[in-house]
Amino acid sequence: MKPPILQVALDVLELSRAVQIAGEAVAGGADWIEAGTPLIKSEGMDAVRTLHDRFPDHPIVADMKIADTGTIEVEMAAKAGAHIVCVLADADDAVIREAVRAGQLYGVRIMADLINVADPAARAVELERLGVDIINAHVGIDQQMIGKSSIELLDRIAGSVSVPVAVAGGLDADTAAEAVLHGAGIVIVGGWIVRSADVARSAQAVRDAVDSPTIPPPSGKSLEDEIRSILEDVSTPNISDAMHRKGAMRDLVSLCGDVKAVGRAVTVHTIAGDWAKPVEAIDVAAPGDVIVINNDGATHVAPWGELATRSCINRGISGVVIDGAVRDVDDIRKLGYPVFAKAAVPNAGEPKGFGEINAEIMCCGVAVRAGDWIVGDENGVVVIPKERAYEIARRALEVRKTEERIREEIRRGSTLSAVSELLKWEKK
Repeated sequence: MKPPILQVALDVLELSRAVQIAGEAVAGGADWIEAGTPLIKSEGMDAVRTLHDRFPDHPIVADMKIADTGTIEVEMAAKAGAHIVCVLADADDAVIREAVRAGQLYGVRIMADLINVADPAARAVELERLGVDIINAHVGIDQQMIGKSSIELLDRIAGSVSVPVAVAGGLDADTAAEAVLHGAGIVIVGGWIVRSADVARSAQAVRDAVDSPTIPPPSGKSLEDEIRSILEDVSTPNISDAMHRKGAMRDLVSLCGDVKAVGRAVTVHTIAGDWAKPVEAIDVAAPGDVIVINNDGATHVAPWGELATRSCINRGISGVVIDGAVRDVDDIRKLGYPVFAKAAVPNAGEPKGFGEINAEIMCCGVAVRAGDWIVGDENGVVVIPKERAYEIARRALEVRKTEERIREEIRRGSTLSAVSELLKWEKK
């Protein structure tokens, strides 16, 4: 059997960066170089031409995602130097036929992308009959964020066609190896390689994995555990970016500096300084939860202090967020416990018992419900709606990956403006 083909997907916007990343990926063992759809939309056919000229010994894939005008777009890509051109599998059969005819005329192969196809197994058979050369089991990034798997899609079409099958969508070294064992002859890896600080090393890890594939033992993590693990690994700025700059509370500071709280919200509404419900919430909360308190925004009197903090530590509670003030800051800082508040005052209120636990509240400008995910670090606090927790966690991880590569390019002597080509992309 031939070794699997490793295709690196250059889904970046800047051609100069794409060329640099491609060179490092080739050094790590990549076989095919893909001009990704964002790159083609940003730079046009110059992206394909440049990659063809710079890497003459490596097939160039033009991910055109053709949905219409099959002949024109295949001709464009072929004349620019592409060896494989991608069409959308759910394009009309007339488009597919024209793309295939153009591919035969210009000597390029046609890869059909199954992204968002309702019945991928049946469509794969039809595509082979229409003359497509390669079928790509592809789960798009927005689908990945909500838990859809390219390996599961691959399983739905494996064995139903005789043409080569590619797989794409959120693959890393482990899942790339799994894909080979599930029948993929072409493994397409994008972000895990392209966004790495060490592209060559990441490509080599995938190369080694697909050449000698093994399936790692299951992690045994529940979805809840996976969400928590990712959120512990990313920063609140990563999460804010993933949420389009939403979800961040206002005017809070971390009293103990570089500490982190991650967990589901136990909400408390109380009246200025009334510390009964905040303290009662400690016994309601489960280990790993975060207590979120609306103190009516009052900063002249505190509903929280050192003794409540020690009680949280005993209960394994992840942290406390207060729309208001806290006292005993000196003692809390010695404990190094994640407490986020607007102010520090010496005054305590009285335990009158007004308010509610686990009702929806407003805290520092953001609505919070019981069970929403709370992440706090030295940058501040963000609230993640519980229905989107897994998706947002995954998107935040993608933000962090992107920053890792940009950070590496700056370390090599570039600047943020140059890497991002700010002048080119400023809003017109």
